[in-house]
Amino acid sequence: MSTIFTKIVKGEIPSYKLAEDDRFYAFLDINPLSRGHALVIPKQETDYLFDLPPALLGDLFRFAQQVAGAIRRSVPCKRIGVVVLGLEVPHAHIHLVPLNSESDVDFRRPKLQLPTEEMAALADAISKHMRYEV
Repeated sequence: MSTIFTKIVKGEIPSYKLAEDDRFYAFLDINPLSRGHALVIPKQETDYLFDLPPALLGDLFRFAQQVAGAIRRSVPCKRIGVVVLGLEVPHAHIHLVPLNSESDVDFRRPKLQLPTEEMAALADAISKHMRYEV
C-alpha cells in the first residue's frame, strides 16, 4: 500500500511542490511550524531513513541542502533546522524548518494555518530560488 507521500509524488494528492528530480521530492508541510517548513523525501518508499542505501541517504541530504538554501533565500530566518522524526508517516523524510529560535522546532506547538494563496506563493518563491547542483 502506498504511503501518503508516495501518493503526493504520483500527483494523487495535491502538494505545494518546491523541487523534484528523478529520486527526490520536496514540498511544503501543510501543518507547518513556521512559514517555509518543508518536507524532503526519497521517492523510494522506505519506512526508516537509516534503512536507505548509504549513497541514496547521502544524496537525499545533498538534495535537502539545496532545498534549505532556497528556503533561506525566500523566508527571513536565522537558520534552517533539520529534524528527522519519522513516526507519523511510514516513509523516510526530513523536516526543514526556518528558525529564529530553538523553540521554533517544538512539534508540540500549535501549527500554523496559512491560506492557500500564501502557501502557493511561498512554494513558488522557494521553487524560483532552487539552484540545482550536480
